[in-house]
Amino acid sequence: MPENVDCMQEALENSQENKHAPDLKVSVLLDYTRGSRGQVNSRTMLLPLLQRFASQMRVSLYHTPDLRGLLRMLVPQRFNETIGVQHIKVYLFDDSFIISGANLSDSYFTNRQDRYVLLEDCGELADFFSELVEAVGDVSLQLGPDDSVAMQDGMVHPYQGDRQDFSAAASKHIMEVVDMARMRQQLLLSQHQHTEEEEQEEKDTWVFPLVQMKPLGIRVDEQVTQRLLRDAGPDSTIYLTSGYFNLTRAYMHLVLGPGAGYRILTASPEVNGFFGAKGVAGAIPDAYTHIARQFYERVRQLGQQGRVQLHEYHRPQWTFHAKGLWYYLSDQDRPCLTLIGSPNFGYRSVHRDLEAQIAIVTENEQLQDQLREEQEMLYRRSSEVSGLTFEQPDRHVKLWVKLVTPFIKNFF
Repeated sequence: MPENVDCMQEALENSQENKHAPDLKVSVLLDYTRGSRGQVNSRTMLLPLLQRFASQMRVSLYHTPDLRGLLRMLVPQRFNETIGVQHIKVYLFDDSFIISGANLSDSYFTNRQDRYVLLEDCGELADFFSELVEAVGDVSLQLGPDDSVAMQDGMVHPYQGDRQDFSAAASKHIMEVVDMARMRQQLLLSQHQHTEEEEQEEKDTWVFPLVQMKPLGIRVDEQVTQRLLRDAGPDSTIYLTSGYFNLTRAYMHLVLGPGAGYRILTASPEVNGFFGAKGVAGAIPDAYTHIARQFYERVRQLGQQGRVQLHEYHRPQWTFHAKGLWYYLSDQDRPCLTLIGSPNFGYRSVHRDLEAQIAIVTENEQLQDQLREEQEMLYRRSSEVSGLTFEQPDRHVKLWVKLVTPFIKNFF
């Protein structure tokens, strides 16, 4: 993160010196709880920029409306993040952007496996995500040069104001961005669908942004993902990865029902991001092991081992944080669709956090090859789970972890 701050400072300095680029703006959207954790955090690193470039710099800290009252007072740092966070990971630069599941902390640049897609010269999509970030920023707390935080005038406070009023106002403000983008796209299509140039131009790739903000009543990503899992043909194959395997009940029902074959990749305990953590957090990999074993046993009970396979990622000294989906049509050796972004397909992603990803649908064989190479690279470092996997001594899960997992699984 310090290197990223240095880059932003250099760009802001250059913009002030360059008469041709005096209007550079930097907007940073973080989660309030994660961005404020500890004595040295994202807030403290960004404050010098905010103090020096006040007219060009905006730092917004989203605060979930579900963390309020006694809950906010009693739940300690780090654990308060389980209530809900701003989880979107998108990095915008003019008309290009990177969408990912990765944060900007050191481990993601060294030994934490994730996914990244760069989309260049796509002004419409860049505008959408820019407007989305700004809209979420508008309903977030604004960081001041003195490290104070305050809401913009006219905005409902996320934890001091009424819960329903905040969610309704935030939803309306953010959905205006989604609806406006949809209207612009429909207008663009109607203007060009009868032109000779449009008829001759061959389009082979489509990109659809998906947003999930259940605390604010926005469920676009959940609805699209369910539709995809439901409509996947019986001879097709879906590769699905999640660093934290904890499918929602609805997703689980669709995966275990009739339909596509599934190859699900998740972290082995030793590459789980919480492996070796101190205190209660150190038991989280065991909780995921328990969830994975229950899933495997359910697959076996249904006699679906051939259709639904669970894999674990292994890589010494690394952690696994990749998430996404690749869809292969029947008898095709290249994927025609991928999902990439921040959702983990678990309860938190669907019900608690703010998430965004894109669906890339393509007939371009070169792009399909790249997507297949990415998928195969991840699975190449994995092994398939069997009944023997959970009989190994290091997979023993303590009784207390088994007992509390059903109660806490909705928080991770």
